[in-house]
Amino acid sequence: MFSGFVNIIGNPNVGKSTLMNALVGEKLSIITAKAQTTRHRIIGIVNGDNFQIVFSDTPGILQPHYKLHENMMSSVRAAIGDADIILYVTDVVEKIDKNREYIERLQTLQTPIILVINKVDLTTQDELEMLVARWKELLPAAYIFPAAAAGRFNTNNILKQVVALLPEGPAYYDKEVLTDKNLRFFASEIIREKILLRYYKEIPYSAEVTVEQFHEADDCYHIEATIHVVRASQKGIIIGRQGASLKQVGIQARKEMETFFEKKVHLKLLVKVTPNWRENPQQLKRFGYTVSDV
Repeated sequence: MFSGFVNIIGNPNVGKSTLMNALVGEKLSIITAKAQTTRHRIIGIVNGDNFQIVFSDTPGILQPHYKLHENMMSSVRAAIGDADIILYVTDVVEKIDKNREYIERLQTLQTPIILVINKVDLTTQDELEMLVARWKELLPAAYIFPAAAAGRFNTNNILKQVVALLPEGPAYYDKEVLTDKNLRFFASEIIREKILLRYYKEIPYSAEVTVEQFHEADDCYHIEATIHVVRASQKGIIIGRQGASLKQVGIQARKEMETFFEKKVHLKLLVKVTPNWRENPQQLKRFGYTVSDV
């Protein structure tokens, strides 16, 4: 039996969550074009006849401005330290030396590294070859894979390389388990994704979602959730004129939940001003962040 923890790290917006979902075969991580979409470390599990891969999607690397960001970066540091295999994701757009201190740390590790150059559909073959050559200079021991995760180009080969690098070990989870997160978590993340997609400027980054009620009936789920924002003006924007914006968020979130949960969903959304939650350790704990890291 072969098994291992494969931790996915990289800068924001390079496609880490898209790659994770493609490798796992399910949408476990929410995806938008905005930075800081992923706030929590999310596990996705892939089982084969003689292997188990525990993928871990992590927040994008950033310079912290809030305790929330410090928590996010602590999970990235932990992911580098406890990985059996590191899946470092870059793309053809970002500067190769962005957040170079993390690359310098990777250069010192003995852990196998798979480097994924994502979004190759946005460049030419000549430019890609130059990029591959530059990355080989920086991380000569890494296994380099060009990819387009959104279209699942080359993701099967990446998965095969992961399996080939797994150490011997037992399965860490039952074969029926897909992730370590519960349905309440995915309900809150689906709502947060719709906020990220619908609103602009500071609104998505000031919003957090808590699920207050989650009840399963025979034919449906009854879910009540609160959207927390920092200021009263943000509450007004989230709700919109005569509640129109909040209604659309609810409709879109409910539809996706029904697809994900494979059951009807009755969803009620409220909006609450929770000042300074991104700097408040008690609030961060309530929102599911690890207090020891904040």
